[in-house]
Amino acid sequence: MSLRQYEYALAVADEGSVTAAAERLRVAQPSVSQQIRGLERELGVQLFARTPSGLVPTVVGRAFLREAQVAVNASRRARATARAGADELVGELTVAVQLGFGTRQLPGALGALRRRFPRLEVTVFEEPSSAELDRLGRRGVLDLALMAACEQTPDDAHHLGDEEFVVVLGAGHPRLAADRVELSGLAGEPWVRFDRDGALDAVLLNVLRDNDLTPSAVARVSQTATAVRWAAAGLGVTLVPASAVPEGHAHLVRPVFPAVTQPVVAVLRKGPGPAETALLELLRRETWSHSFAPVS
Repeated sequence: MSLRQYEYALAVADEGSVTAAAERLRVAQPSVSQQIRGLERELGVQLFARTPSGLVPTVVGRAFLREAQVAVNASRRARATARAGADELVGELTVAVQLGFGTRQLPGALGALRRRFPRLEVTVFEEPSSAELDRLGRRGVLDLALMAACEQTPDDAHHLGDEEFVVVLGAGHPRLAADRVELSGLAGEPWVRFDRDGALDAVLLNVLRDNDLTPSAVARVSQTATAVRWAAAGLGVTLVPASAVPEGHAHLVRPVFPAVTQPVVAVLRKGPGPAETALLELLRRETWSHSFAPVS
């Protein structure tokens, strides 16, 4: 067995067909088919089953692919580590960021990382929930995860700072006259909320309950930018990290009282390499804790 066979099998599983996998890998279709057949012969099992919707991994195929993914990732990291000593870090760095956190800080850190290591490829998954982050982690594809601290946060997580949350109001809302909005003054307001299993909705729900407010949802969205735009249009109010407010909406945003903040942490894979270590240090240099200044 070879890593090339592993990569071909993973591509077929992702794409659902040999043809699509070959196009993605930029190789001839017969080459992919031959490698998969050879792998199955050597293993003595069937890795894929043909269905009306395409090729899908069998039960034993799914188990094999999980380990194949780990092996491929380890090989890529080993190559990257070997090249790092010559300041020629290459390979792929995979990052997951929990929705709404690090929106302002991550691009700056990634930009600095790319300037330092121009041959390094970075893939970012913007995932809406802890469950999705956990799924990616179990697949062994994550090098670094940026997320809100919670009860399940690992002990070795790196605290980067705290995100301040702000309320977004519709144009002409009377609460815009204040520099800071008291949460108790939002009683009776409809709320633009987030996916039920997401970290942002958990923060919002806790804030509402702590301040004896009814968590009535006029809509649920999966993106912070959508929540801000819908709140700005007057559909309801919403609460988001200050760094996640899109450009052009700052005049409709106010900090709240009592203040709402959320610790943000970075979690690195076990035995981190030079790429994720460098990104962690760059994230530490970004500004996290700050006072939001409303725009009139």
